[in-house]
Amino acid sequence: MNQEFLTIDGRKVAINGERNLLELARKVGIDIPSFCYHSELSVYGACRLCLVDIEGRGIVASCSTAPQPGLVVRTATAEIREMRKITIELLLADHHQGCTTCGKSADCKLLDLARRLGVEKVRFKPVREAIALDTSNPSLVRDPNKCILCGDCVRMCSEIQGIGAIDFAHRGSNSAVLPAFGKDLGQVECVFCGQCARVCPTGAIMPKSQIEEVFAELAKPEKTVVVQIAPAVRVAVGEAFGLEPGTDVSGRIVAALRMLGFDQVYDTCFAADLTVIEEAAEFIKRKQAGENLPQFTSCCPAWVKYTEQYHPSLLPNLSSCRSPQAMFGSLAKDLLPGKLGVAKDNLTIVSIMPCTAKKFEAQRPELAKDDMADVDFVLTSQELVRMIESAGLDFAHLEPASFDLPFGFKTGAGVIFGNSGGVSEAVLRHAYEVLTGASLQNVEFQEVRGEEGLRVAELELAGLKLKLAVVHSLANAKRICRQIEAGECDYDLIEVMACPGGCVGGAGQPVSFSPEARRKRTAGLYEVDRKLQVHKSLDNPYLARTYQEHLGEVGGHRAHELLHTEYQSRKRIVDEEVSLMGGGKGPVDVTVCVGTSCFLRGSQELLKSLLAYVERRQLSGQVNVKATFCHERCDRGPTVGINGAFIEKCTLEKAVAAVDAALKGAPIADTNGHSCSGCGGCKA
Repeated sequence: MNQEFLTIDGRKVAINGERNLLELARKVGIDIPSFCYHSELSVYGACRLCLVDIEGRGIVASCSTAPQPGLVVRTATAEIREMRKITIELLLADHHQGCTTCGKSADCKLLDLARRLGVEKVRFKPVREAIALDTSNPSLVRDPNKCILCGDCVRMCSEIQGIGAIDFAHRGSNSAVLPAFGKDLGQVECVFCGQCARVCPTGAIMPKSQIEEVFAELAKPEKTVVVQIAPAVRVAVGEAFGLEPGTDVSGRIVAALRMLGFDQVYDTCFAADLTVIEEAAEFIKRKQAGENLPQFTSCCPAWVKYTEQYHPSLLPNLSSCRSPQAMFGSLAKDLLPGKLGVAKDNLTIVSIMPCTAKKFEAQRPELAKDDMADVDFVLTSQELVRMIESAGLDFAHLEPASFDLPFGFKTGAGVIFGNSGGVSEAVLRHAYEVLTGASLQNVEFQEVRGEEGLRVAELELAGLKLKLAVVHSLANAKRICRQIEAGECDYDLIEVMACPGGCVGGAGQPVSFSPEARRKRTAGLYEVDRKLQVHKSLDNPYLARTYQEHLGEVGGHRAHELLHTEYQSRKRIVDEEVSLMGGGKGPVDVTVCVGTSCFLRGSQELLKSLLAYVERRQLSGQVNVKATFCHERCDRGPTVGINGAFIEKCTLEKAVAAVDAALKGAPIADTNGHSCSGCGGCKA
């Protein structure tokens, strides 16, 4: 096969399947500037920075131009350099320029390109007025004043996550990236994964920081502050200090945290081992009984919220196990007061996570006891880096330290939880020995490893045939959920992680726009697993002691109380109603859910019939009819609310009877409903 070539800046360059000139130039060491190009997203061509001059064609965008043999390409002519500078100036004119106080300043593409292109002043005036910060989201902060309209966040949310919580609105100089209906980001169907923040080139969307709150806790002498470190954090934090991605810096992290003032430093991998034991037992029980299959993993809070919003019919299929973060918090709040000799209200639990959705998870009311959250604060890897920097610690040269016991001991199974496929592999290592009674020698299950967004593995354990799926990115999860709801697939166990590559690609990790960095983090966790002496959760001696002394039987009453939870249907849009009749003046308020689940169950026809009934009876002055997006009873639709009471599986006859009763002043009985995870831990 003859090799094809083109010329870039006087160099003869071979074409080897690159999608566009931008990729080809970067392959040979020419970093053409760009805002809106990401290899994992569709080609957008909006920023107009990646311009190149092709002989005979003129100036084109390199991201949307395919390589062709014989092209003569110049990437940095005087005309192109001037065009790029003007583009940066125009962006800066409408950009909040408080760079010294911006949390993204060290990783800001706009700041970096302004420096690279020699932009020393901005000659243009701003055309937009300042807009207030959106702090409504528990995981993210949105600053519209720093948005450059590159569309990266929009495409990430839509293409990779399949959600579309944000999109472009308005036109011309009024163009903006906004959540649905112009609401705040905390009021729409955002699942808090933070992938929008990961690809944002500026500080327009950032993880919400709790650094100052944690420093305040550390400064209180009466407080005992303990911290847990998630698996994926250890192979990413070093990047911020000049170390190679994938380098295991867990010992240096422990040392830094002790110097920052934390009293005890534990490893979330211990709780991941705990999750393996409980989740595997739950799976084996379901498989043998043939109930609530496939079983979905429930470690990823963004995935759990996605299921609650979009696929409530699948909630019984989610494992009832809490995530490792939540398991650790519950167990620590229960055990540590006695172990450390501290009052429970003086014990502060801090998590360091690669994930922004963990901030939301820590605030879930299901994960609290006596109005006290199990996990008090969640810091991302980025926040940990800033705390280390603020303390002036020379991280790269710190002497490594050890985790505290018992919650600092882990196996390799707990470590690989940070990778896509890691949860499935850890469960398989455990399930093999439970089912066969034999010791597993080769602990690596290559069948569930890989980079594909949806991977399928079929294997047999002790005569039990298993079909597994490993999914990362929620758009892939959407595909498999729809297949299951349509009865088109027969999986036994499905692992879902919201972030590309799993937790190693979490939005709270140090900023990197290179897919290679994520691959190295993944390889780093597998390397940590290989170097440990223990690879199976069942062999963790401190875990065995915890069950013996405190939890009792695996999957038993005490274990369910501390380590399991349940889920519920959730609104996708908060407080969004459309008044259709009555104008809010009458004594009877009727809300009909027209969200997806209720719509598929006939709510639209029910709404039309109810409106016709009210009009026929000439009740528009007494009955206010509104369409709403969610009553959080998606699995029991169509639902109709009448004066605050809800009728599930409502028919026109039921609705009419309730309206007539309300007009006579009679109370409306709320349909009794119970949403449960199906974990078997209770008989409600």
